[in-house]
Amino acid sequence: MLTKALRLYGKRDLRLEEFELPPIGDGELLVRVVSDSICMSSYKAAEQGTDHKRVPKDAAQNPVIIGHEFCGEIAEVGSKYKDRYAAGQKFTLQPAMKGTYKAAGYSFPYLGGNCTYAIVPECYIEQDCVLLYEGDSYFAGSLAEPVSCVIGAAHASYHTQHGVYEHIMGIRQGGKMAALAACGPMGLAFIEYLLITDRKPSLLVVTDIDDARLKRAAELLPPEMAAKHGVELIYQNTGKTDDPIGLLHGLNGGNGYDDVFVYAPVAPLIEQGDAILGHDGCLNFFAGPTDTAFTAKLNFYNVHYNATHIVGTSGGNTSDMKEALTLAAAGKLNPSILLTHIGGLDAAADATLNLPKLPGAKKLIYNGISMPLTAITDFGEKGKTDPMFAALADICGKNNGLWSACAEKYLLENAKKI
Repeated sequence: MLTKALRLYGKRDLRLEEFELPPIGDGELLVRVVSDSICMSSYKAAEQGTDHKRVPKDAAQNPVIIGHEFCGEIAEVGSKYKDRYAAGQKFTLQPAMKGTYKAAGYSFPYLGGNCTYAIVPECYIEQDCVLLYEGDSYFAGSLAEPVSCVIGAAHASYHTQHGVYEHIMGIRQGGKMAALAACGPMGLAFIEYLLITDRKPSLLVVTDIDDARLKRAAELLPPEMAAKHGVELIYQNTGKTDDPIGLLHGLNGGNGYDDVFVYAPVAPLIEQGDAILGHDGCLNFFAGPTDTAFTAKLNFYNVHYNATHIVGTSGGNTSDMKEALTLAAAGKLNPSILLTHIGGLDAAADATLNLPKLPGAKKLIYNGISMPLTAITDFGEKGKTDPMFAALADICGKNNGLWSACAEKYLLENAKKI
């Protein structure tokens, strides 16, 4: 089987190449990879090359396929797993295996997200990392991994009970929550999850300092919709007051919050979150800083006497991914909130290498097509000279400017093949 794949040879050395895959073994799967969403971790691997802990030292001689947020369908099943999988089933992958730094998109010559066909080795199957998916789109499967991050964050927060040395995991049911700087894509995915999950706050205050982002958040996830789920949702611009802490306390009747999530690695924001914690309040530092010396002040008087505490999360586990896939397949979650750009496999190298410089949120690659990376908001302009983009602009326009299963189907049927 021929595959076209984006392979990593060394630092900033990504090459789109075509080569022959070997026949699969009894304990392997041949898969067709339809979509992959580009992660900042892939950028880091491309920047660091073999200095990255997951990239093999001999990548220059034995390159690896990059990309790990992918979805596709099973093409062929090794004899050992004929009773477990079948050709045609949609799947995605939990890239992180237990007990090893090896991972899809970093470490394997025949397994990664930016390719047309790949081979899933037995180690992934044995660790239950091949996750079947019954949704109507591939992009939702690709986005299960980033969505699992916000799900995992909600599960990782915790509370305590005086005199009992056992943490009560998860956000406080019916509690008061603030999500700071949370009008970006990951924050929006978190808000949406909170509205449909069993454990939810009664009050959710979402802050930002950009009116346009707040307006867009309120359009996608309006307070009226939240009320139907039993959540009082308040969007608040904290950049327009000299006393954001007093403002946030006032929105909660002068009280502190049970759960505070911080979605930007900004020291004053963390300190603001710490200052609004109530008794037994949990501060979840979701945003990952790049500065290894990043610090912020915390009130340790409150840690001692008010039982406040902090947790940080990075990624979700397999259970979180399964939850994301189940919710997406049932139509309860709309991960397209995360997407801002669409492209073909020939756009993956530049997008990966320049990811920090690119505006917007998640960039989705469809491996079977040739297409420049294009912002969804630019479809209309491109549509003036390209009928395909005109049609995509119309489809997305009818879906509040968001990508959809309908848009994906049209693109895959009409775009130029790679």
